[in-house]
Amino acid sequence: MANCLDRAACSLRLLDRFEFIAACCEPRLGFAGQRLLALLALRQQGLDRRLVVRELYPEIPPQRAARSLRTTLWRIQRCCPAMVKVTPAEIRLAPEVTIDLHAAVHTAELLLDQSVRMSTSELGAAIHARLTVDLLPDWPDDWLVLERERFRMLRLDALEALCGRLTAIGWYGAAIDAGLAALAADPLRESAHCMLIKAHLAEGNICEARRQAQQCQQLMRGELGLDPSLDLLALLRGA
Repeated sequence: MANCLDRAACSLRLLDRFEFIAACCEPRLGFAGQRLLALLALRQQGLDRRLVVRELYPEIPPQRAARSLRTTLWRIQRCCPAMVKVTPAEIRLAPEVTIDLHAAVHTAELLLDQSVRMSTSELGAAIHARLTVDLLPDWPDDWLVLERERFRMLRLDALEALCGRLTAIGWYGAAIDAGLAALAADPLRESAHCMLIKAHLAEGNICEARRQAQQCQQLMRGELGLDPSLDLLALLRGA
């Protein structure tokens, strides 16, 4: 069987939903195969087979779980032989596979690095990066919980940074969209309210800035019984 990774790029989507795309074949992995590929993609390194068994089949006796893993690997290798590298000791995802999560993390880290001056083309690409969706939000697996929350916090920080960078170059509409995306994920995130207010003020929309500040104030008092920080109150007075 031909090596699909030699003939066409393969990509793995983990943000919003799972999807495996290979131009040379129609992958039929089943949910067990999807879970294995997602786990390997998240860890980005070779995993001990015993660890994979514990993570994927925590409620099944070890011998039965090991058989289930062997069956899943056989199905993946039958579909795409070069997708997963397997040795008696460990399992790893082929390095040629592109993963949307890794690309989004790279973009987020660039946005957050204040020492990096991003070009307009890079910022334009960042607008379309997958920073508005979560990591496999409908999957219940315990091994996803920490990774999902880590990416969620990273993407919210990155959306705020994107809002600030776009405001600085006068791309106000896109900046406001980025700020609103952060608030859609966490309406009580005061720092996102502040970035959005600054974008409205920079564009000259004082009424929108004041409305946003008042909305934040009402939300925080209504949901948390707290007043906004001095920074936001200063923005409110300035608006």
